[in-house]
Amino acid sequence: MKCFWTIVVLIWMLLLTSSLYADENQAFDDVFEDYEIAEEEERIPDPLYWFNHGMYTFNDKFYFWCLKPLAKGYETVAPAGFRQCVHSFFYNILFPVRFVNNVIQGKIKGAGSELGIFLINTTTGPLGLSKPAQTVFNMKNSREDLGQTLGTWKIGEGCYLVLPFFGPSTLRDFIGLAGDSFLSPIRYVDSTLLAAGIRSFDAVNTLSLHPGKYEALKQSSFDPYDAFKNAYVQSRRLKVSE
Repeated sequence: MKCFWTIVVLIWMLLLTSSLYADENQAFDDVFEDYEIAEEEERIPDPLYWFNHGMYTFNDKFYFWCLKPLAKGYETVAPAGFRQCVHSFFYNILFPVRFVNNVIQGKIKGAGSELGIFLINTTTGPLGLSKPAQTVFNMKNSREDLGQTLGTWKIGEGCYLVLPFFGPSTLRDFIGLAGDSFLSPIRYVDSTLLAAGIRSFDAVNTLSLHPGKYEALKQSSFDPYDAFKNAYVQSRRLKVSE
């Protein structure tokens, strides 16, 4: 029983720092889906290399020893349709993050699109369990977050940073994640234990829908640490420029 709650708390810590990073918990989609390995135009400073490399190693072990086995077990007992509904629900409730960041970036069209998607999916989804706005009306999400907003304001990335449990980030994106967390409804759940359980469930469910992406990038790279750094930085720079 103690082991179970230890795992729950660890996964909660992962999601606590990244409650807004998911396309549909953006960690997996943003880093791996829109990226092809290529040479960076400008390498990001990495003055905390030894700390970052240690955190990369820690996260790697945590993934293979804890998260992956949990996700595989969950995938075995939970039908794909159920897991996708959960995925869609959690993405839908993070609407405030995307909406507010569109507004403060002056992207009125994006803000309007986010509002429309949220209203349609919440009322006819229902509660965001499905995505009629995207699948029927072909509406597109904007995936804006505070890290991107700070980038559009010409605030520099700062140095590269690997967060325990979360993974690749930058100083700017770390600040953005902290700010975005205040817009997450899960943050305001009264029971800390319940909030931890919700985040843990969300993390495992998300991972179960993205099997093999982490392994694919790692196995295709001569230096996985550099590969993950380049993947993350290039993906984020692309999103800021859009």
